[in-house]
Amino acid sequence: MELQGKAALVTGAAGGIGRAVVKAFEEAGAAVVGVDVTEARGIFRADLARAGEAEAAVRAAEEQLGRLDVVFNGAGISGRLFGDGPVDKCSEEAWDRVLDANLKSLFLVCKHAVPRLIAGGGGSIVNVSSVLGIVGGDEDYGAHAYAASKGGVVALSRGIAAYYAKQRVRCNVLCPAVIDTPQAARSLGDPRLRARLRDLQPLTGEPGRPEDVATAALYLASDASRFVTGVVLPVDGGWTAK
Repeated sequence: MELQGKAALVTGAAGGIGRAVVKAFEEAGAAVVGVDVTEARGIFRADLARAGEAEAAVRAAEEQLGRLDVVFNGAGISGRLFGDGPVDKCSEEAWDRVLDANLKSLFLVCKHAVPRLIAGGGGSIVNVSSVLGIVGGDEDYGAHAYAASKGGVVALSRGIAAYYAKQRVRCNVLCPAVIDTPQAARSLGDPRLRARLRDLQPLTGEPGRPEDVATAALYLASDASRFVTGVVLPVDGGWTAK
């Protein structure tokens, strides 16, 4: 699982998973440009839900790296602060904000990255969804704007995989469960929700580590997965196996 000589764009690079992915890619030999909406040293700042900023981020990555071989789309938010919840309670603000941040941004990055991957002879796109993009959440995880956005990531990714396969562009999806990052603070900070991980993620009974997702991303980004596209891979400690 090497990326020697590869050029990679990583969105959400200031987050827990994004930072782990940047580190894993660089250690595997890739040159990486990180993008995030948050100001951070060494990271290109962009609101990827804005078409002009998404295009500028992809263009800047290609100009800095000289080419583009790998795209990791990890940018995203939880919408609970804006009123996300079950469909009868979910606010329109939450719906719009979450779909923009989690799905529209990914669409825009792919829109501008795919032609560059094709021009370079192909490449790999790794998109981050969630277990809630493939299974329903119960009363503790009933955030329906979030679930819809992450389900959209799965559908869009499989469409990209099928359509661009002949041009040697691969597109795969990672579906993490509760990972030890700031975005999971609600689950990790509530003793009752944390105790539920013994049943929800029975493999360890604990939150996953950002490195667990980064290792899976490295596999899908590298030539080790050269015959793999359109795959939806849970990284969930057994959440979706039940």
